[in-house]
Amino acid sequence: MDVAWSAREAAASAPLAGVRVLDFTELLPGPFLTQSLAELGAEVIKIERPPHGDNARRLSPRLFAAVNRGKRSLCVNLKDAADRAQVLALADAADVLVESYRPGVIDRLGFGFDAMAERNPRLLHVSLNSYGAKGARAAWPGHDVNYLAASGALALSGAEAGSAGMPLPVADLAGAVYALAAINAALVQRARTGQGQRLDVSLTDCMLHWMNPRLAYFRQAGADTLVAQRAMLERPAYGPFTCRDGRQLALGALEDHFWVALTGVLDLSPYDGEAWRAYRARSAATGAINQRIAQALLALDRDEAVRRLAAADVPVSEVLAPNELAMHPPFVARGLYTDTAAGPLCRFPVRLAGMAEPAATAPALGEATTKAPE
Repeated sequence: MDVAWSAREAAASAPLAGVRVLDFTELLPGPFLTQSLAELGAEVIKIERPPHGDNARRLSPRLFAAVNRGKRSLCVNLKDAADRAQVLALADAADVLVESYRPGVIDRLGFGFDAMAERNPRLLHVSLNSYGAKGARAAWPGHDVNYLAASGALALSGAEAGSAGMPLPVADLAGAVYALAAINAALVQRARTGQGQRLDVSLTDCMLHWMNPRLAYFRQAGADTLVAQRAMLERPAYGPFTCRDGRQLALGALEDHFWVALTGVLDLSPYDGEAWRAYRARSAATGAINQRIAQALLALDRDEAVRRLAAADVPVSEVLAPNELAMHPPFVARGLYTDTAAGPLCRFPVRLAGMAEPAATAPALGEATTKAPE
């Protein structure tokens, strides 16, 4: 079999085959978005500034390698007329342009939506930024913790002063995934209308959308103070618990039938009787019930507890450390992890027909500059 031909055939059948993306973004949200587009088969050309390119190359090389695999790098000075003309020619044939500058910067560089729409009316122009392209805070700088704070999510977390707030950059990644969904929807829409459009993706707005289920939950219960709202997030038989060997598992036995199954595995007396089969009764005794579960699990090692609970159809999972993920048998069986220059990384989690294996490496700075992509 001709391996090169097979690779070309696979690339041509990918979901986003034939879609060209110009990526002006750096660090995490934008590159995570365009990495996902690349895994779906789009051609992604990363536009980088001399002399160092994306700041992640120096600040966190492994992060850069994780979210820029399979792209091509063009290192150009957009203030230079010849370099700018080269990128404009690429934009004329592009389908998507993604940028994450503060509002106004991309316009001054000559790649704003209005200028691009005149040259390429089919182009999707995506701005992925802190607070949106318009508004009183449009020009404010920000990081993940700022968007979490502005959306109300950080207050609910109960994070203490000086802590990181969240273990993952939730707003950065949520915004990237919203942008991914919006781009794919806009590509479908463009197939009908023939017209591109501007997509203004605010990382803070995306987190506000995620807050909707919580807001509805609080309003139904009449929880109108932060203390009451945090208390509502503490639920019986829900959360991490430590076992005899010091390792942890997570329980999610919220529904009444799961609670009954849980009491069939663990001795949770006096909370195992008929009076406690209704969630409302258990909810009123959340603290005491969770303390009793904690005591019961100290009689079992983690793996044995997981085995027994899973056999009884109780929602349970191990609390895995990050360095355990790639070796965890269920994930190995699903083929989720692939070897890359940044170590084993999870591939795009939804497999579509025609998707190839994700690229293992990120581009060297400017590797496509001497021979610009056609």
